[in-house]
Amino acid sequence: MDVERIGKTLVELRGDKTQVQVANDLNISDAALSAYEQGTRIPRDEVKIRIAKYYGVKVADIFFNEE
Repeated sequence: MDVERIGKTLVELRGDKTQVQVANDLNISDAALSAYEQGTRIPRDEVKIRIAKYYGVKVADIFFNEE
């Protein structure tokens, strides 16, 4: 799992929204979202699913795509 690439992907998906806005929408802390985007933490599977649904992409495209 390439945590740096995952973090960059999450930042790109967030676009113009703030971390606080997205974190609130996902029912996670903004500190957790920040850690995911910085590549210092990987979310639990249930949060991975919530993030993917929120952005309308597959879990694998965010967390397991090695391209």
